[in-house]
Amino acid sequence: MTVDDLLPGMPTRLFVATPTKLLTFADCKRKYRYTYLETPRPPKGPPWAHNTVGAIVHEVLADFFGRWPASRRTPDEVVAKMRSSWRSEGFRDERQSLDWRDRSTEMVLGYLRDSDPYYEPRGVERTVAFTTARASLRGRVDRIDERPARDGSGGTELAIVDYKTGRRPLTPVDARSSLAMALYVLGARRVLRRPCTRVELHHLPTNTVAAADHDDDSLARHQKRAESMADDAAAAEARWAEGLTPAEADEAFPPEPSPLCGWCDFAKICPQGRRESPTRDPWAGLDEGDQPPIAEAG
Repeated sequence: MTVDDLLPGMPTRLFVATPTKLLTFADCKRKYRYTYLETPRPPKGPPWAHNTVGAIVHEVLADFFGRWPASRRTPDEVVAKMRSSWRSEGFRDERQSLDWRDRSTEMVLGYLRDSDPYYEPRGVERTVAFTTARASLRGRVDRIDERPARDGSGGTELAIVDYKTGRRPLTPVDARSSLAMALYVLGARRVLRRPCTRVELHHLPTNTVAAADHDDDSLARHQKRAESMADDAAAAEARWAEGLTPAEADEAFPPEPSPLCGWCDFAKICPQGRRESPTRDPWAGLDEGDQPPIAEAG
């Protein structure tokens, strides 16, 4: 019995989620159970080198745009920060780690080469959120730019910026189809009270921007999809809260084998996933020919 059953007439409790949480449930119920429900959490595999690269690059860009004064936004400071922040988690050996440190540093310097050191984004690593009738959705945005409005009104509008460090080039379709980016638009509108339709994936390896603009219809479709995913996840969590036997838990949260299994943190404890896709080395995502799925932020 739930709190809603005990207190009839009270508003239904909203299901709280991030885009990552919703997409994990959609991709694999077993991974969702391992990530969000089981305590203690089952052991993960080793760190991924491509995640290490992405995390460090994001840290440095967050410092550059969000924490450093303009006087510190120089190439020398970026190089020093990359060196001091570098970690070797997931790399094959020290040589590979140092090679990727240098490559990543050049990637960040190339991205920032034409940046105005005095530019101040509206938000850096900013949490945005909004609610629907059934869910409370939130996420953290890499960067929110405030730019002159393109409608000629003389006002300003917001743009959602997400940094990507994977090897595969991105397209406007990737930007427009991203659930996370659409939810960030809705959250930014609510939190910052500014017009927002623009979403941009800034692909650092190619120094390109994949951009798209949402309209009310596309945002409504993404919101409807998110609500449906939240409803399904909430129902599954309610079953979990009732107490399930191991067999019932496997039935409620089944594995969903796919090519994604080779990149799963829990592959070593999932027989179905190992049969579907071979477990990859922690540094496999650095290879241009063997790419992990594009991670949704938040």
